[in-house]
Amino acid sequence: MRSHYCGELNESNISAEVALCGWVHRRRDHGGVIFLDLRDRDGITQVVFDPDTEESFALAEQVRNEFVIRVEGLVRERPEGTQNPEMATGKIEVLGKTLEILSAAETPPFQLDEHMAVGEDVRLRHRFIDLRRPEMLQRLRMRSRVTSSIRRFLDEQGFLDIETPILTRATPEGARDYLVPSRTHPGKFFALPQSPQLFKQLLMVSGMDRYYQIAKCFRDEDLRADRQPEFTQVDIETSFMDEEAVMAIAEAMIRTVFSEHLSVDLPEFPRMSYADAVKKYGTDRPDLRNPLQLVDIADLMQKVEFKVFNAPANDPESRVVVLRVPGGAEISRKQIDDYTAYIANYGARGLAWIKVNDLEAGMQGLQSPILKFMPDEVVQSVLERSAAATGDILFFGADKATVVNESIAALRDRVGKDLQLLSEGWAPLWVVDFPMFEKDKEGNCTSVHHPFTAPSCSPEELQAEPLAALSRAYDMVLNGTELGGGSIRINNTTMQQAVFRVLGIDAQEADEKFGFLLEALKYGCPPHGGIAFGLDRLVMMMTNSHSIRDVIAFPKTQSASCLLTDAPGEVGNRQLRELNIRLREQQKSET
Repeated sequence: MRSHYCGELNESNISAEVALCGWVHRRRDHGGVIFLDLRDRDGITQVVFDPDTEESFALAEQVRNEFVIRVEGLVRERPEGTQNPEMATGKIEVLGKTLEILSAAETPPFQLDEHMAVGEDVRLRHRFIDLRRPEMLQRLRMRSRVTSSIRRFLDEQGFLDIETPILTRATPEGARDYLVPSRTHPGKFFALPQSPQLFKQLLMVSGMDRYYQIAKCFRDEDLRADRQPEFTQVDIETSFMDEEAVMAIAEAMIRTVFSEHLSVDLPEFPRMSYADAVKKYGTDRPDLRNPLQLVDIADLMQKVEFKVFNAPANDPESRVVVLRVPGGAEISRKQIDDYTAYIANYGARGLAWIKVNDLEAGMQGLQSPILKFMPDEVVQSVLERSAAATGDILFFGADKATVVNESIAALRDRVGKDLQLLSEGWAPLWVVDFPMFEKDKEGNCTSVHHPFTAPSCSPEELQAEPLAALSRAYDMVLNGTELGGGSIRINNTTMQQAVFRVLGIDAQEADEKFGFLLEALKYGCPPHGGIAFGLDRLVMMMTNSHSIRDVIAFPKTQSASCLLTDAPGEVGNRQLRELNIRLREQQKSET
């Protein structure tokens, strides 16, 4: 039906007869001449109809925005003074000879020919229209091209594209599973995979050696801007490689993608231990474009009478830090109050601060409501340790270590952006030497990554001091976002059973849930490891989008629902009976 896409026409096509198909992006009637901006997935071309072509001109008068049409015409150079350098096709236009209306359109719920403030709920409810917008088309085109580059890179490295099951069984990987009832096995359930983790390890046992998959994964968890209940993962696993080799391949792949699609040569990927990342930045995914760092001052606060600082300073599970913000003395009290409310979302109970108006004036040059509670010598020590200068502000965090880390790390990010402290460009990073385990709220050990990650110690050392054990795990971080994470895996039953015991999984439960893996480890499992990247997050960053919903064709909302299809939906009683499921009657709420 067409000879060209709209966006590919240029001066080399002048005098050519072309056929175009697409949507009417905009219609303009100028003194008896009708201009139609015709849009398809590649771009926009201006088509001109004049009264000389009576039949086509009459049809052109009838069309409206979003009509689907086909036109034939002659490519010509735009008259002098009418060229549009901001358009890829801005130097040419098509003189229309014939026009065919393929599909009429009602007035759309929002306009596509200009940037309008349209609510996300409206966009998601009419996603098929929202996807017509040029910026959405470009994002999905970028996603397609990035995926192709990844496949090509891994194919050239000898990896095999292998699919793993979607219907599997529930595994404890740190998030809730989506369960699927089995009609043929009453009372039993499949689970949608949180990742292909166990299957890709079994492929290594099988001798596949190098595996990858662009895999759909599912997690029933609370959503954020960079999370969805179903997401796409670039999943990689390989045998006979250590951490350095796996990281080298992953880094080369990401470098290739950025070079091919953004013409960006990423700088060096520095290494940073998990302990150093948390100590300096309060998080294991720091944005290195931000120069602000946390400084520990618990030792300076152990003898002050101010309980806000004294209590956490003498608690081994707590932390007291100061965050120096250069030039921050200009921050208003209202903005400080806003920051206080902001970090309250992370559990912080307040935000202490000191403004350094004049360092040389000593205590007289400082401004803060907490100065009256702190000895002068302690304040002076804090100023020296934080390298404070005139014009700075010092923010303090004092609480349980997890609260301080999360709240002050969030404050660091927020202040860095508000004061435009971030450097330009990309700041990649490898975070390594993660702990194997951490304690949950009940005091039990849980895996920092997953229970199949290999530790850097022996089984005996692991069980003797599990919280001191480090893992052979690694995360790639870019501009404060975790792009991917992986590890070397456990490849023998002795170590795997030791990890299960630390996690409180006894032999019976281990056999019930992971018997197939333990069995496989008995029959010659090679040393292996891998990494998985969030494709949605990667494309989100590369397209400078605010949410991964902007780079997914049909995403879910923050409440994990689909406004387009109204999913999830109710299921009829007949289907429930076939699945041996009975719904509990909802209790009526008391008024």
